[in-house]
Amino acid sequence: MEEILIALGAQHAELAAMLDGLDDASWARDSPCAGWTVAHVVVHLAQTDELAIGSLQGRFDDALVELAGDVGFAESIDAGAALMVERDCDRPVASIHDRWSQGTAQLRALLAASDPRERVTWVAGQLSVQTLAATRLSECWIHTGDVAAAVGRSQPPTDRLRHVARLAWRTVPYAFAHAGRSAPGPVAFELVGPNGDAWSFAPDGGAPTVIRGDAVELCLVAARRVDPSDTSLRGEGPDAAAVLELVRTYA
Repeated sequence: MEEILIALGAQHAELAAMLDGLDDASWARDSPCAGWTVAHVVVHLAQTDELAIGSLQGRFDDALVELAGDVGFAESIDAGAALMVERDCDRPVASIHDRWSQGTAQLRALLAASDPRERVTWVAGQLSVQTLAATRLSECWIHTGDVAAAVGRSQPPTDRLRHVARLAWRTVPYAFAHAGRSAPGPVAFELVGPNGDAWSFAPDGGAPTVIRGDAVELCLVAARRVDPSDTSLRGEGPDAAAVLELVRTYA
């Protein structure tokens, strides 16, 4: 858990450094998220961090009601998130920046004070505090990349992605369920990290399906930012193609 919290703090710092000094025109630039500007992306991060804070405080449902407000009915999680973002994205950029920054500080403090094994409520159901921390790291990393692309900055890969890759591996069953598909058999990831280190994630007893290749590419595929066919990732076993198609790190 301590490593994830350090990584989360570093990811927050990376995005903060990217946002600092941006003018209003930069906040209005289009991001890789279809229909969303930089301001939309940061509002979304602020809102989902606030939802995570509510979860850690044992008030997830109340936090969701407060965030949703009067946005009305949404047919899916993504649609609901889009409605909430649209409602709040026309606020001054300084206000959006402050909202996100204050939320990240509160989130890290609550995560640090929580039992990593405690089960809390999240969008996809019950999960551990440690897994919630990993999901917040993953989402911030994904959207830092979106902001970087929008404003012409680089996002060098770091070993923080080990936590993102592990989250993608652990949530393969959820990815299949989310897509309405039957659960796969055991799956292993054999990846190469940004510094050339071997990252291995495998169940006890081995797995008939193995995904091999670059860890950064795997994380980008799980973030739905790159199509697996455009990467060097390769799979072996009965569920390999489906895993590469469905893997994800968010609800």
